[in-house]
Amino acid sequence: MPTLMIVLVLAAGLTAAACDEKLSKLAGPTPNLEPTFSSIQAQIFETTDSAGRRACIICHTNVGRNPSGGLNLVHDGAYDQLVNVASARKPGATRVVPGDAENSYIIHKVEGRPDIVGVQMPLGGPYLTDGQILILKRWIALGAPRN
Repeated sequence: MPTLMIVLVLAAGLTAAACDEKLSKLAGPTPNLEPTFSSIQAQIFETTDSAGRRACIICHTNVGRNPSGGLNLVHDGAYDQLVNVASARKPGATRVVPGDAENSYIIHKVEGRPDIVGVQMPLGGPYLTDGQILILKRWIALGAPRN
């Protein structure tokens, strides 16, 4: 029985690795994006758009102002502002629910679902690609680890 358990664990690991490899091919403008918080932070939240602006932290920073929605995505505080934190604008919604991408409000916002308060993020685009959203979902499905 222990041998079967080892085989199942190894198969699951290989499947996850193959899945992550396929996701990286879908990442569009961020081909090095990985389902880790540090990668998402650097390549989505703090990325620079074609106009030279940092797309997400234009609005979600506390430098000289209150961040939109009370969400500060600047590097050092972003994780603690997202994971297991209630949305400031949508009662009953949690920004990131570890292990549950479908109930994580951040996914609703980046997909522009009809149940969101306000508009699809990032404000005015460019919006995340399907591949970027899949990688964000994968990070959440993995339990939204801090790394």
